[in-house]
Amino acid sequence: MYRRLLVPLDGSTAAEAILPYVRLLAPVCAARVELLLVEQPGRAASTVPSNEYLEATAASLSGCPHVECRVERGDPAARIIDVSAELAGTLVAMSAHGYSGAHRWLLGGVAEKVLRAGREPLLIVRAGEATGSVAHLETVVVPLDGSTAAEEALPVAARLADRLNLEVLLARVLLGIYFERVDDLLPFFGASAADRRTIRARAEAEIAEYLEQKTRRLRRQGLARVSRAVIAESTRGAAAEIIDLAEGTPHSLVAMTTRGRSAVGRWLLGSVTERVVRHSTRPVLVVRPRP
Repeated sequence: MYRRLLVPLDGSTAAEAILPYVRLLAPVCAARVELLLVEQPGRAASTVPSNEYLEATAASLSGCPHVECRVERGDPAARIIDVSAELAGTLVAMSAHGYSGAHRWLLGGVAEKVLRAGREPLLIVRAGEATGSVAHLETVVVPLDGSTAAEEALPVAARLADRLNLEVLLARVLLGIYFERVDDLLPFFGASAADRRTIRARAEAEIAEYLEQKTRRLRRQGLARVSRAVIAESTRGAAAEIIDLAEGTPHSLVAMTTRGRSAVGRWLLGSVTERVVRHSTRPVLVVRPRP
């Protein structure tokens, strides 16, 4: 799946929250691990030298097939993005620093810059979420919006599910705001409440069939455990519904792309992905769609 896991660290225990996922993924992907620490000019150096810190961290990754250490200088986000682009097949795996507010975390500045400006796939975990020495996953949640861009997360989720024996949960949000607009417009055409119910039922049936088609395709690929969920969007928005679904699914990871196409029954995927990454306590695998 990935040739290299690039793991940015800064010497903090918060940044090291990603390491249990590195221990889980590197062996099954047969990927080499590259630990990266970026020293910022003008910032006070740590009491422990960077090379010494990285070597000690590398020693804790004894189950990974190959671990390298690298120290750079400059702006952390810019160097992470540049180093990740050096080798095709790189997955950037990092934790998001932040602070808690109403039981939600705000995404740290470096992780947010990498999310927005990077071109490589990105695994973000929430700093402070204890997982033990090796992370434990049972389900990969794949939010879809009906677009081909969103569906580019499916092959990645399928490979993860196959190698880690995970269940795949396909989710499609039924946009409440779309139906509210329908209710506003239809009376001008003499439509009744029954007409509106018919339109909604038809949309629900089309979404259910769409998810069934994707389910059958994944099962033909050999994945026995595939389930699906149609979520009725509340006034909180699609991202909040996806977050609730993931957090209500024990030991889950969310896999989604950074953009889709906004249209009838679809959400603007980029903004939704960013909100899920910012507020979810579950790890999020961000898949970059092809141009």
